[in-house]
Amino acid sequence: MVIGMCVIKNSLGQSQEMVKSIVKEGDTVIDATAGNGHDTVFLARLVGEGGKVYSFDIQERAIQNTKKKLEEHQLEKRVVLIRDGHQNMDRYAAGNIRAVMFNLGYLPGGDHTIGTRWETTLEAVKKAMDLIMVNGIVSIVIYYGGDSGFEEKEHVMEFLKGIDCRKYTVMKTDFINQINCPPIFVGIEKFK
Repeated sequence: MVIGMCVIKNSLGQSQEMVKSIVKEGDTVIDATAGNGHDTVFLARLVGEGGKVYSFDIQERAIQNTKKKLEEHQLEKRVVLIRDGHQNMDRYAAGNIRAVMFNLGYLPGGDHTIGTRWETTLEAVKKAMDLIMVNGIVSIVIYYGGDSGFEEKEHVMEFLKGIDCRKYTVMKTDFINQINCPPIFVGIEKFK
């Protein structure tokens, strides 16, 4: 019997678990929201020396935080850091992307008025869906609560309901007994 180990992972844990199940050495992936660099480091480890991570953020602070974290782990050669909005990912990365990870909201520890916005997020998710290969994954963790994220959450959830079920499978995990707006995990798999 294992005590103290959760079987049901939080939204970020589910996101990473899903991505880890498909990304392999040599793959190309995208971190659509670099933030403090945690997912970029996670992805850089998964793709190995022969792979490539494109990591996006609009904030210089986020790019610098991510760069520092990559250097600490000696992973900077596997990553292209891009200070641009994720809605422009198709300008930098071509098709055959194995996975795209999004963490919506604001930079942890940062200015709450600077964060992802539904208009650019929807544009970025659509582009991510086009860029991923068959059996590729778009992973989205939706953070909302307090003073931000509610409008983005509503627009993203509405968009997801309309995705063509003949080309993509979309799943959502919601923690229904937790307080304070727990993050929502969404996985999109392309099968056609």
